[in-house]
Amino acid sequence: MVHITRGLLDVLLDMAREDEPDSVSVVLAATPAGEFERDIDVDPETPVLTTFYLPAAGGSVNAVFGVNLGTPAGRGRARFVSHPQGPLRPTREDDFAAAVIVAVPPWDDGSVRAFDRSGRTFELDVVDAEPPGESLVSE
Repeated sequence: MVHITRGLLDVLLDMAREDEPDSVSVVLAATPAGEFERDIDVDPETPVLTTFYLPAAGGSVNAVFGVNLGTPAGRGRARFVSHPQGPLRPTREDDFAAAVIVAVPPWDDGSVRAFDRSGRTFELDVVDAEPPGESLVSE
């Protein structure tokens, strides 16, 4: 099962809608369920997808040296990809991760599926909760 917050899923679907007919491919990061401010009825150690990394971050270095600096080390074990022309499954052209969330038009909850890197379907659990706040300032 793949858990994703409602807010993140909505943002990803909006990005896909706005970029159509181009596709979107973004790295996703998770927060352990136990770090949420309220109980979300998921084991505390279970990762919940909460954030994404902008696709263009670190693009110049990646283009020249083949090193992705847009994703911090150890993060981003999931990816969201949109397929404006279908199919609602991963393709060979997609960048793979441990979990791949694929969306197609009309960009709603019924047009999104989660898969493992072999193309097997995962159940997608949309969690209606806000992730914990993050700060750039250490406390």
